[in-house]
Amino acid sequence: MTKDQIILGIETSCDETAASIVRNGREIISNVVSSQIESHKRFGGVVPEIASRHHVEQVTIVIEEALKQANMQPSDLDAVAVTEGPGLVGALLIGINAAKAFAFVHQLPLVGVHHIAGHIYANQLVEPMQFPLLALVVSGGHTEIVLMKEHGSFELIGETRDDAAGEAYDKVARVLKLPYPGGPHIDRLAHESEEAIDFPRIWLEEGSYDFSFSGLKSSVINYMHNAEQRGEEIKPQAVAAGFQNSVVEVLTAKTLRAAKQYNVKQVIAAGGVSANKGLRKSLEDTFAKEGIPFTVPPLFLCTDNAAMIAAAGSVMFEKGHTSTMAMNGRPGMTLFDWN
Repeated sequence: MTKDQIILGIETSCDETAASIVRNGREIISNVVSSQIESHKRFGGVVPEIASRHHVEQVTIVIEEALKQANMQPSDLDAVAVTEGPGLVGALLIGINAAKAFAFVHQLPLVGVHHIAGHIYANQLVEPMQFPLLALVVSGGHTEIVLMKEHGSFELIGETRDDAAGEAYDKVARVLKLPYPGGPHIDRLAHESEEAIDFPRIWLEEGSYDFSFSGLKSSVINYMHNAEQRGEEIKPQAVAAGFQNSVVEVLTAKTLRAAKQYNVKQVIAAGGVSANKGLRKSLEDTFAKEGIPFTVPPLFLCTDNAAMIAAAGSVMFEKGHTSTMAMNGRPGMTLFDWN
């Protein structure tokens, strides 16, 4: 019998300080997340300096708690995986330096992980991946369609040319005067409405798998401004429903077309916006109708966490890819250069 592979994952790319222990890249033994949402809420977004200070305070605590919940010692671990990028550079450095110190003291290999690869591999914590597969990545900073022909292989099929989907959600939420983070509030309002404002669908040129949400965001802002000038009643629920319908329709349609073109065996959703109920239902219904297996992680694995970092790190560790103590934070790191 082969020995189980036990990986400690550490995530500090933005405003969650997290540590997790995962067995064989698939089984979560412990998963600890310290959220900073309340600290950033009054600013309407993440303040990098505040995020970094919170990470300094919490990172050793969450690592110790992850070990405690798993009932393990550092000697039980095979490697330490940590988010190398992208993200806020100050926040990344806290996790990286904590991981370096832990790995050095306990003589463990170090594995740098791409944050979006982590989101993709959150799906492996649900069920095994079937290749070739298509991943729809939707988060605050990313909107991409990625083709994977094997573990650790990423091919960009389409990406946003301006705002990411999550960024557009947050900007529209601010216009609607909704609390931070705005995405869940728009999703909730959209489900409360029986009517929806008809906003445009941005398809771009024929055959393109790229996305654009800046024009949609501007259309919502113009609608709100014009209605206010005319003294018309604005129904936030109808605005939210119309905005969400546009985003979800475009994301679903382009993902479906790509899945058919590349004849994939599985489609997965990844990133914080994959927690959106409207998007999840649209993708689930669409791919069930087409007979294409579809996977999306449970809500607690959609937002930033360290279990996904450990899962992705496990794949790279198995391939023999490790990092040196010279590893640095890479805020602009691209998924397609990561190996």
